[in-house]
Amino acid sequence: MSSDEHPTESAPPGDGALALVTGATGYVGGRLAPALLDAGYRVRALARTPRKLRDLSWTERAEVVQGDVTDAGSVREAMRGVDVAYYLVHALGTGSGFERTDREAARIFAREAREAGVRRIVYLGGLTPEGVPESRLSPHLRSRAEVGRILLGSGVPATVLRAAVVLGSGSASFEMLRYLTERLPLMITPSWVNTRMQPVAVRDVLAYLVGSGAMPAEVNRTFDIGGRDVLTYRELMQHYAAVAKLPRRVILPVPVLTPRLSSHWVGLVTPVPAAIARPLAESLRHEVVCREHDITEYVPDTPGRPLGVDEALELALRRVQDAQVATRWSSASVPGAPSDPLPTDPDWSGGSLYEDRRERLVDASPEALWRVVEGIGGEHGWYSFPLAWAVRGRLDRLVGGVGLRRGRRDAQHLRVGESLDFWRVEEIEQGHLLRLRAEMRLPGLAWLEMTVDRDEAGRTRYRQRAVFLPRGLAGQAYWWSVSPFHAVVFGGMARNIALTAAREENAPGTSRPAPDGTVSRPSP
Repeated sequence: MSSDEHPTESAPPGDGALALVTGATGYVGGRLAPALLDAGYRVRALARTPRKLRDLSWTERAEVVQGDVTDAGSVREAMRGVDVAYYLVHALGTGSGFERTDREAARIFAREAREAGVRRIVYLGGLTPEGVPESRLSPHLRSRAEVGRILLGSGVPATVLRAAVVLGSGSASFEMLRYLTERLPLMITPSWVNTRMQPVAVRDVLAYLVGSGAMPAEVNRTFDIGGRDVLTYRELMQHYAAVAKLPRRVILPVPVLTPRLSSHWVGLVTPVPAAIARPLAESLRHEVVCREHDITEYVPDTPGRPLGVDEALELALRRVQDAQVATRWSSASVPGAPSDPLPTDPDWSGGSLYEDRRERLVDASPEALWRVVEGIGGEHGWYSFPLAWAVRGRLDRLVGGVGLRRGRRDAQHLRVGESLDFWRVEEIEQGHLLRLRAEMRLPGLAWLEMTVDRDEAGRTRYRQRAVFLPRGLAGQAYWWSVSPFHAVVFGGMARNIALTAAREENAPGTSRPAPDGTVSRPSP
């Protein structure tokens, strides 16, 4: 692990105790699991789709099991022999019933932990404002508080950590802050930018989570965790501008922007969709400042901890600039997005599959072609009709989808389970196959598959397949309405990918082409 955003001090030794980590495919869970391993714990990671963890190096030292916190049977099996159980999941963004889902999942987790004889439960929740009745809290914070109470009343000693804004490379809070500040030198903002809060660096959150696993049995309570600084969101944006060496921002708060409206505003400017931006904004309606720092009685602060805002921002920004982001807010699957694997049988019982197939011979080595394929998306674009891709992404955002702005975690390399614009990486066979599953809003399921190999004559061959499984009449109508554009979008994509690979191999020093296939050469 890099020391930039991870605990550098020696955590309490796990002494080989078994820690169960739920939410291991998510932002915090994906960082906590290796931190626990480094602290001497054995780790069992519970994931709905274990294959998403396949390409992560820490999984070689851990046990990965399939399960869902809403399924009592899988939770019961995962709890066997567990000493410390980390609860890092929530149903945020799954619709109006997410509070009910959170409540039921927490009850299952609490009951199965008690029955299994688990020594401690550790939960990361949200910091709630002092003196504000729970009925006036946002549904997001209200649900987090309820889950904490359920776990504290489980009969298993529990540690409930409550944090406000978490600052770290790839976190939703950091991405929202970064894009708002970088893209808008002049901002008309919601009134919540003047609300005081106490951000905390992700490395401090991880240190407190790891240390909480060794708390004595008599501890069963909540702890507020935060960084050194208390400031408003407006001041936080100015701090980011200073750290990023940007001119001071002009920020004009207006009272008419409700959390709902401001979440759409955030969705238009940043990669964070409105479904996630809204609970973040709602959480800032009230002051969220730590009322105590008792965590130090059991997890003592060390020199330099907790970090101040400027230090946390510098570390997060450095990791973004160095392309060393371990996990992102989009690491977790989008609630409601399709998760079915690509059907391999065209006569699959779910209905007819529509396909668009393209194949081209490429004047480049398979290695050069694969570099282009694996580097697709993000800043590199999709190699055809950029306007069409941009419009499709904008339409997806307007109907509550993720759009194209999620980008990619790493500019060169992909791994199974991570997001890529409005796709999710479903499968990678290095040097040969990349399969993406659509997470855009569609009346059906869609995949994009790219294959690199050689033909019978030994020539490099690129094959591309777009697959759509329609849902109802709307799905049928959708396919036939967009199929006239396939020659331009998918045909141009195959042509420009092949052309790019040939140019990059045969003209060393040539820069990567623009998404429309044009190439700019460096000046002599």
